[in-house]
Amino acid sequence: MIVLKKVKLLLLLLFQLVIFALFFHTYIHSVGSLSRKEEPKHMHVLVLSSWRSGSSFVGQIFGQHPDVFYLMEPAWHVWMSFTDSTAQRLHMAVRDLIRSVFLCDMSVFDAYMQPGPRRQSSLFQWGDSRALCSPPACNIFPRDKIIPQAHCKILCNQQPFEVVEEACHSYSHVVLKEVRLFNLRSLYPLLTDPSLNLHIVHLVRDPRAVFCSRERTQGELMIDSRIVLGQSWHKLKKEDQPYHVMQVICQSQLEIYKAIQSLPEALQQRYLLMRYEDLVRAPLTQTSRMYEYVRLKFLPHLQTWVHNITRGKGMGQHAFHTNARNALNVSQAWRWTLPFGKVSRLQKICGDAMNLLGYRHVSSEQEQRNLSLDLLSTWTLFKQNHQTG
Repeated sequence: MIVLKKVKLLLLLLFQLVIFALFFHTYIHSVGSLSRKEEPKHMHVLVLSSWRSGSSFVGQIFGQHPDVFYLMEPAWHVWMSFTDSTAQRLHMAVRDLIRSVFLCDMSVFDAYMQPGPRRQSSLFQWGDSRALCSPPACNIFPRDKIIPQAHCKILCNQQPFEVVEEACHSYSHVVLKEVRLFNLRSLYPLLTDPSLNLHIVHLVRDPRAVFCSRERTQGELMIDSRIVLGQSWHKLKKEDQPYHVMQVICQSQLEIYKAIQSLPEALQQRYLLMRYEDLVRAPLTQTSRMYEYVRLKFLPHLQTWVHNITRGKGMGQHAFHTNARNALNVSQAWRWTLPFGKVSRLQKICGDAMNLLGYRHVSSEQEQRNLSLDLLSTWTLFKQNHQTG
């Protein structure tokens, strides 16, 4: 009788052990499946900058990679739909549009485009996107080749709008370049969204160089400048307007940089600060740094392209096109073209941002013209490199 009870007890224990093992196996399998489902399918990258800061070049560095779906400044559609508004009022609309595009939901453009049939060429600067000039969006060019914008615009401009969404879904990385965001607060929901794997590349440039470049493109930037300044635009003298725009830009770059430092360490790892001047001084090294940060391979044909496009002759053929030019000379053009009086005024307006980001001031026209004087300080701010997360 005692033996029988022991056998029954042993069988019961074995039964419970089997049930527990099955439960444990099912639990581990479910958790594993859930984790896999929650992992984003894409790496999402936002190149955050301001006008005339080299962002088109950085956008192309990402956009020419065969693993990247790239769009240049989709928020242009928002701003051009509400030209009487202000940058601050449009922040939420811009953020929501960016989120939808990151998730490859291109129906978000319905609110900002004319009703009726559309083509992919309806998108602002669509020809800058290699992804829209190669399969599945357009079968003219191979997916793994450098594609010139001019060729793409001629041969791929009749594709239906639906191919944009189809193409977006077929890439591991979705990269957007934006110059129409002036604070980090509006991006918090994207940074903390579990469905996004958002990384920010914050590109800055010497404000004196930005101002100099903006002077050559004042007409093209007029609407944007008016939105930046809002109601104060009409209250300012025409000659003062460019300086007030620069004040807003410098302050926003400063605030974005400082806001990152208050974030949890995990979110800080999703931010990379890049100076345009560092990029043009060492294009291969700094491009490799950006690629490593977002887990892209620096392929041999891209290394050749980056080298060639930054070591061309002259200053470039068009202000808004990315073509071969001497990028180092372009970065210093303000030193021999901008009057010292304007430089001095800019240094007062943007002094805090310049100091924080490592741009040395000049105290005279002689210092400004002396190109042997290095105005770029060694940069070790904010443990920058995080080590590229």
